[in-house]
Amino acid sequence: MNTESRKIILIGNGCVGSSYAFAVTLLGIGKELGIIDINKKRTIGDAIDLSDVVSYSAPKKIYSAEFSDCSDAQIVVISAGLPQKEGQTRLELLNSNLNLIKEIVENVMSTGFNGIFLVATNPVDILTKAVYKYSGLPKNQVIGSGTVLDTARLRKELSQDLGVDARNIHAYIMGEHGDSEFAVFSQASIGPIKLREWLTDMNPNFDVNFYFNKTEMKVRNTAYDIINLKGSTYYGIARSLAKITKAILDDDNSIMTVSTLLEGEYKENNICIGVPAVVNKYGVVKVIDMELDDIETKKFKESSKIIKDRLKSCNLQD
Repeated sequence: MNTESRKIILIGNGCVGSSYAFAVTLLGIGKELGIIDINKKRTIGDAIDLSDVVSYSAPKKIYSAEFSDCSDAQIVVISAGLPQKEGQTRLELLNSNLNLIKEIVENVMSTGFNGIFLVATNPVDILTKAVYKYSGLPKNQVIGSGTVLDTARLRKELSQDLGVDARNIHAYIMGEHGDSEFAVFSQASIGPIKLREWLTDMNPNFDVNFYFNKTEMKVRNTAYDIINLKGSTYYGIARSLAKITKAILDDDNSIMTVSTLLEGEYKENNICIGVPAVVNKYGVVKVIDMELDDIETKKFKESSKIIKDRLKSCNLQD
C-alpha cells in the first residue's frame, strides 16, 4: 500500500471537485495534485489558476492529469458524476452515476494503484460500496465522505444556538448521507458535559426533545435549502473532503463519521454507512461502535435498510 507519496489525484472537476482542489491548495495539503476530467481544457485552466495560490500557501505541483498518473498516488478522490438538483434526493442519482463510477475505478486500478479511494459522488454510501467491490482493495482503503459534512452542520447549529466554539462540541450525525441520517444526541457533549445536561442547566423547563428534533431536521434539510437557493452545494463538502485528506496524508488518527464497510459493528454487515471511525495514512483503521439509545438504534436500522435495499437493486449486496 502506498502511504508516503502525498500525491492526490482528483477525478471530477465540477463545482465540488474544483472547490476541493482549491481547499487542499489553500490549506497546503499534499505535495502533488493531478486533476482528471472529461473537460480537459478546464483541468488545464484550473491547474494554472490554482498554481497561482501556491506562493501564499505551500509548495505543490498541480497539473492536468491522466489515469496513468494514478499509479503512484496516495489518494484518488472521486467527485465525478451528476450533482443533486432541486427537488431531487441523493438516492435518485444512483442509476446515472453507478456506471460512471465503475468505469473510473477500472481505469484507476488498471494502473496498479494501491492507495486510498476517497468517494464523494452521491449517493455516497452506495457508491463507496461500489468502489470497494469494483476495486478489490481492502476495506480500509475505500472511504466515503459519509456524514462528515452533516456532522459539521450539526456542530455549527449547536454552536450558534449555545454560544460555544464548534470545536468544543462533540456531536455526530450517523447513517446514510441522506434523508435517513440522524443525530446521536444521547452521546453529544459540550466539552465534558452532556448536551442534555447543558441544556437543562440553562433552563430546567427547556423542551430538550423538541429542540433535538428541530435541530436534526434542520441539519438534514440544509442541502435542500442550499440547492433551492443557489443550485448546488460544494464548499462544505469540499472542506470536509480536505479534512479527510489531511487525516490520511498527515497520519492524524482523526475521528470522523466517514462511510466505511461494516463487518458486525452496529450489528450490520456488508454495507458502507456513515459511522465514527479513526482515519490515518492506512485509511479507516477502526470503527468506533458507539452506544446508541433505543430510538437511535431504530433509526440506524432504518437507515441501513434503505442502503441495503438500493444495494440489492443494483447487485452490489453480497
